Amino acid sequence: MTQKIEFDPKQFIASLPLLPGVYRMLDANEQVLYVGKAGQLKKRVASYFQKTNVSPRIRLMVSHIARIEVTVTRSEAEALLLENNLIKTLKPRYNILFRDDKSYPYIVLTGYRFPRLAYYRGATGKQHQYFGPYPNSHAAKESIQLLQKVFRIRTCEDSFFRNRTRPCLLHQIHRCTAPCVGLISEQDYAGDTRNAALLLQGKQGEVEGLLRQAMEQAAEAQHYEQAAALRDQLHALHTVQQKQFMASGRATDADIVAVAELGGALCVNLAMVRGGRHLGDKSFFPQNAEGQAPGEVLEAFLAQHYLNRSMPPLILTSVEIATEALETLFSGQAGHKVQIRHSVSGERRQWLDMALSNALLALRQHTGQQAGQLARLEALREVLSLPQLSRIECFDISHTMGEATVASCVVYDNLTMRTAEYRRYNIPVLSQVEGPVLSQVEGSGIAGGDDYAAMRQALLRRYQKLQAGEGKRPDLVLIDGGAGQLGVACAVMAELNLPDIPLIGVAKGVERKPGMEQLFLPRQEKPLQLPPDSPALHLIQQVRDEAHRFAISGHRAKRGKARTASMLEEISGVGEKRRRNLLARFGGLQGVCQASVDELAQVEGISQALAGKIYQQLH
Repeated sequence: MTQKIEFDPKQFIASLPLLPGVYRMLDANEQVLYVGKAGQLKKRVASYFQKTNVSPRIRLMVSHIARIEVTVTRSEAEALLLENNLIKTLKPRYNILFRDDKSYPYIVLTGYRFPRLAYYRGATGKQHQYFGPYPNSHAAKESIQLLQKVFRIRTCEDSFFRNRTRPCLLHQIHRCTAPCVGLISEQDYAGDTRNAALLLQGKQGEVEGLLRQAMEQAAEAQHYEQAAALRDQLHALHTVQQKQFMASGRATDADIVAVAELGGALCVNLAMVRGGRHLGDKSFFPQNAEGQAPGEVLEAFLAQHYLNRSMPPLILTSVEIATEALETLFSGQAGHKVQIRHSVSGERRQWLDMALSNALLALRQHTGQQAGQLARLEALREVLSLPQLSRIECFDISHTMGEATVASCVVYDNLTMRTAEYRRYNIPVLSQVEGPVLSQVEGSGIAGGDDYAAMRQALLRRYQKLQAGEGKRPDLVLIDGGAGQLGVACAVMAELNLPDIPLIGVAKGVERKPGMEQLFLPRQEKPLQLPPDSPALHLIQQVRDEAHRFAISGHRAKRGKARTASMLEEISGVGEKRRRNLLARFGGLQGVCQASVDELAQVEGISQALAGKIYQQLH
């Protein structure tokens, strides 16, 4: 038997170099406790083992250290990049963690003959003009609506635009100039898109000057209708400017990052200014930040948030932090000089004050919501006699007459819904099977409409991983359904040797009204019915309704995809590749249905004869 070697910090620290790098602290189970960077590894790691000036949180972490791994890098900036790649991958429980937003929304003006104004997420290219990023979808979509009122640029899909024979409703309510049917010249439309682009770049004065000059010229030439239309555009432009509550005299691009603390909780607020226009703000609530200084939280946010993401040349911070390594990393990543500044005055100080106020406001709202959720959870703990209840998982099944069966699993943990841990399970259906058949094999087909078999499959696929030691263990599992679905869940848990996980079936009651839910518990014949105003019932309803929403959205997407494919699959001569080409060319089945024979024949792999056959079949 191999004897376990005790970790000796003194001996380990003596072997470390005075070089930049990254260190990883691991416990006895090889789980990473913490990932950090250092300009000098020896000094930084040694600081954790000092007998004084060490916080209780650090002492607790150090008590679990069984091993430390280090990686030497060429510079502190390189160490910072490696550190944050490891944090995002490993998610150590003692590191400050921020939710990773995959992408921010943009407004795009497409590079076509009659450009389209659209909301966009994803990688940007050179073919189109992109404006942003915006901190949230609401800010981007509101800007699109305002631009529609001023310049009346089309927002419709290209497949819809190509197949119009008369103006749509947006033209009738003065939100589009209807270029699809030639009600505006290409030159005039290009002028509107140019002005929209200038406005998105923050050049309001230039846009106003161009519109005023064009209006005066039209009036002098006695083109009074055109002059009136330009006058209306100027009026709409002034309305848009009044909605911009933060504007700069200069076309500045900057991000403003403020951190606020309230009762031990921390919040980071990010405000975005592009072209001197405030695009909105977004608040972030870090995990594992208890007892951390605001400066450490803000530095962690900057490093994690801007990793592999575009950034402006100026970042303003509400607290002073070490910026040299961050500026070096950001400048190299962005391809232009990036400055991080704290000591600012005038307009920029007003921006920081506003971001700090928004951070405090978001923190108060978040704290209030947390208190409400805690009251609900405490009530449920008392009702079910589960004092340690924290993590709840809920399952629901959705289908239409057995078609496109989808099971959902949503997770409630630490007083909030954990969307990153949601899962959907596509349940295969065997149409030739008759009667309710309980599937015994994971992934095998079930009879259409057999909710018991679908629930069994979902639970097996979810908790076989837990049985193998993967994933987090729930404190309570909710099953959307009555005694029958609960019986299936109990059988699955017994089969997986997980009988100690509490289970509850949630049925809608006789009248199927909110507040009349019946709770079915194992080995209890009479269902439990809580009062309609019970906080415990409200929490159950919240989690159950979210599972229902998540299942329905997955079911509808699956059903729509199946029906889209099936209409084209019925046409002989149209295989998978041709179906894909048709759907890509016309933007979906609706576009294919609206296309003429000649337009269908222009698609790769579609002859004139086959185009006629497709048209006839679809009509």
